[in-house]
Amino acid sequence: MQGDQLKTAPSGYPKDHPAVEILRYKQFIFRRFFTDAEVLAPDFVIQANAALQAIRPFFDYMSEMLTSDANGVSLI
Repeated sequence: MQGDQLKTAPSGYPKDHPAVEILRYKQFIFRRFFTDAEVLAPDFVIQANAALQAIRPFFDYMSEMLTSDANGVSLI
């Protein structure tokens, strides 16, 4: 995971929070580099799918958080 980060813990979180490194992110960028040989391999689609499946839980969680109010009630 990559992206810009805050210099300190975000407002409302203690500096020693167990997930402070993730909480400091202002954006989330996931990258997976493939070699030319990997792209040309017969199983490339399987490898690309595995890379996308690896970030799916994060995507699902963020989608839920961004479409719910503070009480967990869906906004859509």
